[in-house]
Amino acid sequence: MEDLTPNPQILIDIVNTRMPFGKYQNQLLCDLPVYYLEWMHSRGGFPPGKLGMMLSTVFEIKTNGVDKILREIKARYSRVS
Repeated sequence: MEDLTPNPQILIDIVNTRMPFGKYQNQLLCDLPVYYLEWMHSRGGFPPGKLGMMLSTVFEIKTNGVDKILREIKARYSRVS
């Protein structure tokens, strides 16, 4: 059976990881505009692997209007400036 326990480290990684390519290269994943995430999602989805999972998580958080979570985690756990 798959473990469905949320991993809080993912949210910490989201506020410390920069977009590695594209129009918003070097911008923190948590700071990507929702319209860009919607565009990526409509163009076939997010890349495979951890980056895609983090982008998908940011997309879900922002499109559901709970991005306050990311702001609070960024204020508390951000290691990048």
